[in-house]
Amino acid sequence: MQSARSTDHFKTASTTEVELERAFSPKTLITPPVAPTALWTIERGMSPVIATAVHEGHSTRLNLQPLFGLDHQERLREEDPYTEFTIRDVPNRIVFHRSRFEVDINRNREGAIYLTPEQAWGLNVWAGALADDEIEASLQTHDAYYDMLLAFLKGIERQFGRFVVLDIHSYNHRRDGPAARPTPPERAPDINIGTFSMDSERWAPVVDALIGHLRSHTINGSPLDVRENVAFQGKGEQTRFIHEHFPKTGCAIAVEFKKFFMDEWTGEPNTGVLDQLRQVVATAVPILEKTLASQP
Repeated sequence: MQSARSTDHFKTASTTEVELERAFSPKTLITPPVAPTALWTIERGMSPVIATAVHEGHSTRLNLQPLFGLDHQERLREEDPYTEFTIRDVPNRIVFHRSRFEVDINRNREGAIYLTPEQAWGLNVWAGALADDEIEASLQTHDAYYDMLLAFLKGIERQFGRFVVLDIHSYNHRRDGPAARPTPPERAPDINIGTFSMDSERWAPVVDALIGHLRSHTINGSPLDVRENVAFQGKGEQTRFIHEHFPKTGCAIAVEFKKFFMDEWTGEPNTGVLDQLRQVVATAVPILEKTLASQP
């Protein structure tokens, strides 16, 4: 591996920098732990199926920490902890380890730094104006990530001809507080499949196979509610980028897990549910490989 968080229903860093970042980091299921200064990790396997977890990360550059107007728990609530765990059995994996509050990989370059509350769920991310050099440093990470992604996917395309990317995320459904009513189920499926930027006609068999597979599973005895473009439409930058650069060979599907696998207010995971979700994702791989191979 290369280097460069209960529910309803279910540059070189100094030792001081590393210790400080670890002291502030929340619980994680990533093993072995990555260096606090890591940008991303990559696992390359023998398959045309790739999974990403671009909002897993919580770390930030140390010099940014005193500039935040949010504490760690407030940032964690909008990140996607434990999504990395759900994709561990996918042959090809990319996990981004920086917080989306440093740079949001799933937004375009112009919107990748949250400078106003309107960009960040009404939150005042920074205690004051962020200096231009700090913004540029974060944007360089955004640029580097997409340079890496393009090269990585070109290698998969060269070997297999076409590929599927599962762009894994999670979303909150208890925004009004831990004791408040959750988002009504009709607006919050257990798994939301986003397909906005893809050629639907070309990739419908792949999407249908994935949805059918997900719907065939239960979590703690309850059938998974899987629907397309309900809570989210899959309008993120990563899927858009993939479909722009690989219009006939790359199928990128945004997969949003409702946070029924964790307490979104404390960050505590339900490892039993996470184990089941991991198995659901793992068993999707051969189905996607077979469907992809049958594409004309």
